[in-house]
Amino acid sequence: MNFPYFLAKRITFMGHRTFSKLIVRVTIGALALAISAIILSVAILNGFKREIIDKQRGFFGDIVVTKNDLNASYENTPIQLSSQNLKQLAALPQVVDITPFATKAGIMNVDGQVEGVLLKGIDKSYNQEYLQKNIVKGDTLEFSSGGNTQLLISEYLANRLHLDVGDKFIMYFIQDPIRRRPFTVKGIYTTHSEELDKTYVIGSLDLIKRLNDLQENQVGAYQIRITSFDLLENTTQEIDKILPIELEATNIVQQMPDIFNWLNMLDMNDNIIFVLMVVVAVINMVSSLLISILERASMIGVLKALGCPNGRIRQVFLYGSIYLIGVGLFIGNLIAISLYFFQTYTHFFKLDPYTYYVHYVPMDIAWYEFVGLNVAIAIIGLLALFIPAMLISRISPIKVIQFK
Repeated sequence: MNFPYFLAKRITFMGHRTFSKLIVRVTIGALALAISAIILSVAILNGFKREIIDKQRGFFGDIVVTKNDLNASYENTPIQLSSQNLKQLAALPQVVDITPFATKAGIMNVDGQVEGVLLKGIDKSYNQEYLQKNIVKGDTLEFSSGGNTQLLISEYLANRLHLDVGDKFIMYFIQDPIRRRPFTVKGIYTTHSEELDKTYVIGSLDLIKRLNDLQENQVGAYQIRITSFDLLENTTQEIDKILPIELEATNIVQQMPDIFNWLNMLDMNDNIIFVLMVVVAVINMVSSLLISILERASMIGVLKALGCPNGRIRQVFLYGSIYLIGVGLFIGNLIAISLYFFQTYTHFFKLDPYTYYVHYVPMDIAWYEFVGLNVAIAIIGLLALFIPAMLISRISPIKVIQFK
């Protein structure tokens, strides 16, 4: 029979000391709060980063191939990839698709109101799945029927210029000579990113090619999507090796360093929350064990007088502490998992989309992160408990029995 385990069960489950019960409840509550706060903070940060990264990847692609020059204007220097280069790029296992596009600055004129925008021209090979997900009214572009005059505008521009699906307006393109073209609103989208919604409208690549007098195979740039964001850096280097020397591949991290540096800085918040919550949990567990040892000092003295070694007595209290850690982790995980699935399926907790880029609190956590956090808390807690458990060896059986 495992005597320390038997005695730990009697003390932990069948003890009738009111003060000990209060301390046990406080310890379990603190540990549950700590693990639930850590899990939820990791899930929220992961979800937030995923949403921001997916937004940038969806709109700009993962890697953009442009002319290797000092052109800093909104309109890229025309480029042309040979069929051999395109085949080599498409042959890379991590490349999903390669689509051409071009951009051109324009001015929307609607009933005397003007708005400067950047027209992003795409063709029928462009995957409009991301745009489809963000359409709030209307539909995506149809290149088979009048695609050159169709336009997708943001909800921000639609509200500002009082436009709706089916409305027509004129856009002016500043060049020599100035050109004007009529457009029809095919769809209204929102990315909840103020910078994107204020700046971009989506139209036909063929129209931009005609405005800029480009040759048939010339485009402004190529947008490349890859299978996984984790392969971004290596894939960028592989593509650079394939491209002619006058072209360069730039990934979205290099294009928008401010956004991704900011996302990396958010990891510090998780580390701070983890440290603070672990400190709170450890302090409560250590305090609980110390109080339990001091409250059971007379029992410890009797056990020592009967010849029970210090190690076996420590096991009694460590078994009780393991029970507290287990119950605390179970309750904390139950709270975190419940909130995780509730928010994932209902989006109950909302955010200001123009401040946080998303309209709800996103959550995302992998199973190995979930398990790792629980294991880390359990190990840190158990290691911390060995310190107060050493107090047992300093208790004199004569003094505590005499005191009793």
